[in-house]
Amino acid sequence: MPMVEVAGKSFEVDEEGYLTNLADWNQDIAGYLAQEEKVEMTDSHWEVVNFLREYYDEYQIAPAVRVLTKAISKKLGADKGNNKYLYELFPYGPAKQACKIAGLPKPTGCI
Repeated sequence: MPMVEVAGKSFEVDEEGYLTNLADWNQDIAGYLAQEEKVEMTDSHWEVVNFLREYYDEYQIAPAVRVLTKAISKKLGADKGNNKYLYELFPYGPAKQACKIAGLPKPTGCI
């Protein structure tokens, strides 16, 4: 398995760059993964990333984009729970990119 080095420590990732051990995740790793994804993290990005981590803790699954949109809309409001908003934050796929930055597995159904 490939390894990445962040803040002097090595972490195992899969062939697509997703962390293999969810417990390894922290904000430094998230920042590194965001940089690799060419995403400039703002409070709005962190809000989605933290939402995803809470969602995963509760349901033990990384949501596909349709489920993510619906869940965010329910919790954070329709202005944030829509494809346009989420794709502005994570242009290469809100579920896929945000889950990677959140240290979660690749969502089911993502290519």
